[in-house]
Amino acid sequence: MQVSQLPASADSRPQQIPAPEPLVEVTRGAITESRHRGHVVAVEPDGKIVAVLGAPDTVTFLRSSAKPHQAIPLIASGAADQFGFSEKEIALACASHSGEPIHTEVAASMLRKIGLGPEDLKCGTHEPFSPKTAGELREKGEKPHVLQNNCSGKHAGMLALALHLGAPTETYDQPGNPVQLAIGQTISQFSGIPIEDIAVGIDGCGVPVFGVTVKAMALMYARLVAPPAEFEESTREACKGIVAGMTRYPELIGGTTDRLDTELMRATEGSLVSKVGAEGVYTAGVMPCMEWPNGLGLALKIEDGDDHRARPTVVIESLNQLGVLNDESLEAVSRYAFFPVRNRSGEIVGEVRASFKLNRDTSEPR
Repeated sequence: MQVSQLPASADSRPQQIPAPEPLVEVTRGAITESRHRGHVVAVEPDGKIVAVLGAPDTVTFLRSSAKPHQAIPLIASGAADQFGFSEKEIALACASHSGEPIHTEVAASMLRKIGLGPEDLKCGTHEPFSPKTAGELREKGEKPHVLQNNCSGKHAGMLALALHLGAPTETYDQPGNPVQLAIGQTISQFSGIPIEDIAVGIDGCGVPVFGVTVKAMALMYARLVAPPAEFEESTREACKGIVAGMTRYPELIGGTTDRLDTELMRATEGSLVSKVGAEGVYTAGVMPCMEWPNGLGLALKIEDGDDHRARPTVVIESLNQLGVLNDESLEAVSRYAFFPVRNRSGEIVGEVRASFKLNRDTSEPR
């Protein structure tokens, strides 16, 4: 299907707010002081829901969880081959990286290969996610540069696709550019949602961001790790390339330290791809295995958007309940499973902990 433009915006009509479920409790002494609520769903590549909590039809933005799918046209079109992108460069195109030298060097390499420079990136600047790198900049009195933006690899990939398609590089970030139209078609294909029904907004880095149901997010990741046979061969091969890049170079997806995506992919030794999105979004694809022979997609949304204490806690508990984490991998990511609440003297006076049980569902695809 040819599309001349992406949908302008989400439906502005008042809608009923889906009911979230309590997922995380914050205790202080014997009292539950706060709760984080949200939605969790796991599906197989055919759309069958195998576990759920909350309202899987809740619509929210993918945010950075879209990045692996935004990179699919880069590979499937032949652009990555044309410019000789390496597996590391493919990984960085999918990353929300920490802005460390290992990331900026790869982003710079991508730009050199396509004959463009940092000034051509439209993602803007922000302080690097890496506390060490950010601290070094402050000590030197230097400002962050565009290659340290966590989306610089994604934007370099989009520029490469624009050149390959003969599209204007000056507007590669605009909804009507062939780059964004190709990405929109990919989101539609993997989510199973018609392009005209996908809500479109603008992400933090300035490019279109797509709003789909939490169930559709999970389906996108199930199909990423186990693409359907009816998908074109170029698309299936692109999925293989993205999964390989993400799992072989997890430090490029997040960072060298203290990044949930990186630590999960390291702990599971390449058996899943992990990708966070802003505002409490998380997605993962579990490769076909004994527990899930068809592969599995997991997606969740923390209703209040908490990325720091609620999201990692729910991620680890969900993967544990689904049998994805074994004793060793669970131990490797245990520090993300719950967090102590401390007083000003550093004494532990409570904790942040998971407080849910997924409903295992064997219903037909829906």
